[in-house]
Amino acid sequence: MAEAALKDIEIKIIKDELGFSKQDIKIESLIQKFLEYNRTNHRASTTKRYKAVTDHFRRFLTEKRKDILMISQLSPEVIEGYKTFRRDEWVNPNGKNVRTDNSRKGARARTVNIELEGIKTMLNLAIKWDYLKDNPMKHVKPLKVDDKKPLRFLTQEECERFLEACPKELYPVYFTFMSTGMRKAELEHLLWADVDFRNRLILIRRKPDWQPKTGEREIPISDELLIVLEQHKRKAKKTGKKDYVFAIIDGGRSHNMLRTELIKIAKDAGLEDMTKVHTLRHTFASHLVMAGVDLPSVQKLMGHSDIETTMIYSHLSPSHLSNAVNHLSLKSKKQ
Repeated sequence: MAEAALKDIEIKIIKDELGFSKQDIKIESLIQKFLEYNRTNHRASTTKRYKAVTDHFRRFLTEKRKDILMISQLSPEVIEGYKTFRRDEWVNPNGKNVRTDNSRKGARARTVNIELEGIKTMLNLAIKWDYLKDNPMKHVKPLKVDDKKPLRFLTQEECERFLEACPKELYPVYFTFMSTGMRKAELEHLLWADVDFRNRLILIRRKPDWQPKTGEREIPISDELLIVLEQHKRKAKKTGKKDYVFAIIDGGRSHNMLRTELIKIAKDAGLEDMTKVHTLRHTFASHLVMAGVDLPSVQKLMGHSDIETTMIYSHLSPSHLSNAVNHLSLKSKKQ
């Protein structure tokens, strides 16, 4: 019995040294467990995003690496193959992987990097669940992003045109968007209980079925926004809609409604290249920076987890670096 136990220990040590997990499983099984984990622990939008990533990864394995079935077979070389696959394949805007006249070659570098992060997250869970010893993703570098589109935000004149074209029932929604820089999901889950009229604050707080992307925070309410919200609340009381601030989109039940309406309004206002709700969040941050607000303050208002994200707006303040060095005052004795 002692000899058998010793042999078992020796085998476990060898497996550990070679990087074998205690219980190797199929990649398909891991994907299913990963998606189920996300359905339980994250928002539906997060699960949807990860499903798109795993669908791409499945297609790569099916078309290019049919020999890779188990997670222990995943290596940096396999992941590098995935990067090449996604950059070289023909992408159809209609969602079909067939080359057409409207197709373009390759997913954007930023898109591929997001997908790599998704795969990394999945494999980190595999390590946590003791299916894998080491994550091959730590040896894979992200692609250099050289295909980023210029940051799109609305000028003051464009803001006025957009709001002028807004239907009455949607005006408070988009005005609040522009005045707070909230994320779409934060706006959708905003309750009247989160609006502190006395202290003039909007509180981004967790809900039983939803939580903010980067934690809770407070956003001050401007003079103009205060008037809009007070008027909107009076109308809400008359209609009996007392929970969600914007009952028309409460809890994000109509997932694409805000984007669909935004595209219509932008078209009516004669605004080009405006197809994303996130443009209004960019507009809020951009106007703050151009008004001279320091980047750490902008970071706090936007709810960015790190200053690097906020730095994408830094170029909008040409005098930012000049003002910084002018704080340094050195007096030379030779003057």
